[in-house]
Amino acid sequence: MSRTTTAGTRDAKFTYGSTMRHVLVMTSTGSVGLIAIFLVDFANLFYIAQLGIEELAAAIGYAGTVMFFNSAIGIGLSIAASASVSRRIGQGDTKAAYRLASMSLIISTLISFVVVAGSLAFVEDFARLLGATGRTLEYTVHFLYIVVPSMPFLVGAMVLSALLRSVGDARGAMFVTLSSGFVTAILDPILIFGFDMGLTGAAFASVTSRVVMVVAGFYLLIVKHRMFGKPEISKTVKDTVDLFKVAVPAMLTNLATPAGSAWIISEMAQFGDGAVAGFAIVGRIIPVAFGALFALSGAVGPIIGQNFGALEFDRLGKVVRDSLVLIVIYTLAAWGLLFVLQEQLVQFFNAEGDSASLIFFFCTFAAAGFLFNAALFVTNAVFNNLGFPVYSMLFNWGRATLGTIPFTIVGAYFYQANGVLAGQAIGGVVFAFLAQYVCWRTIEKIRQEKLAVA
Repeated sequence: MSRTTTAGTRDAKFTYGSTMRHVLVMTSTGSVGLIAIFLVDFANLFYIAQLGIEELAAAIGYAGTVMFFNSAIGIGLSIAASASVSRRIGQGDTKAAYRLASMSLIISTLISFVVVAGSLAFVEDFARLLGATGRTLEYTVHFLYIVVPSMPFLVGAMVLSALLRSVGDARGAMFVTLSSGFVTAILDPILIFGFDMGLTGAAFASVTSRVVMVVAGFYLLIVKHRMFGKPEISKTVKDTVDLFKVAVPAMLTNLATPAGSAWIISEMAQFGDGAVAGFAIVGRIIPVAFGALFALSGAVGPIIGQNFGALEFDRLGKVVRDSLVLIVIYTLAAWGLLFVLQEQLVQFFNAEGDSASLIFFFCTFAAAGFLFNAALFVTNAVFNNLGFPVYSMLFNWGRATLGTIPFTIVGAYFYQANGVLAGQAIGGVVFAFLAQYVCWRTIEKIRQEKLAVA
């Protein structure tokens, strides 16, 4: 089956053809870009570890948690942009889709400036709250004062990449993120070692990479796709409301993850800088090993959005099932690889003591928890694109609180730092199953409502 387009109408390419193929293509291209960035972060921590100062590695861990809060805002805004635009494309309303694309960029920029202003005033307080003290606190605050002001570029890049995915340009979205990884890979060793800038060099490399991502994203969106509609004053309020209906709960949803991470790193802090440094290393291993699963949620979002806009409910179910199959296969493969390479990873990061113990435990046991984390990622995409973003928010905060706090407290009591990781993994299982149940019920409920209207 094929679709053609009329003048001025963009083809909703995800509403026909193999759903598994769409899932694989979008996920693979998305994961290439993400893994490139994560590999650079991975290398970044490696370079810092070579300086032989444990407080620097711990500072990267604390700073990463604080920056994760800022990133969560960008992720929420990008989800809203992708969901709103892809749905309009599925409905065949290209004009509205392009207008919403422009509005999403304007709104996300304004919000990110407000967040930066608020964040800078409390950087040191955030770091102290997480457990950073002494030289580690000084390093953390120094790094954040350089990187946090570049948040508008990071958010802009996230939204631009999401807009490219919403029209099916998986390669373009991949290029945006790859440009960041390429720039950072070049600048990190030059600034950290060549100019002997250490942590400061790593921070400036991150800022530069974010600027490059925005330039690449705008080029593709405007020059290649001409996907920039002029905002209409008469529809500004409605467009803003439509975006915020998804953006607000989506931002709150994504704040749950750094909130959970903040709790975990505060639990780790009681076992010393070695445990925090180990958790920072695990935090860099996770996205490299499971980058495809992180990409999966953003990848299936536009597929779900277009098919929902076109009322193709059978295909919605197929997209979710295909995603779950991919999750099981990929997680088992990645877990097996981590198990085999755990010794090499410990040596690579010069990890000792608690740091080494955490890496061994994660690679042997805790990595299996991503089967359930990824299942929750997929349900987030379904809820956000079907108009139920509050469900995503509730499940993610449930996972970050009830599914994290009691489990990690018990784990820490019996098994110290390793127990914290174990508690985090075990706590996610129940919420993953609950989210899947509600996901399928929601799809069926919407199907029945639409059939009744028809």
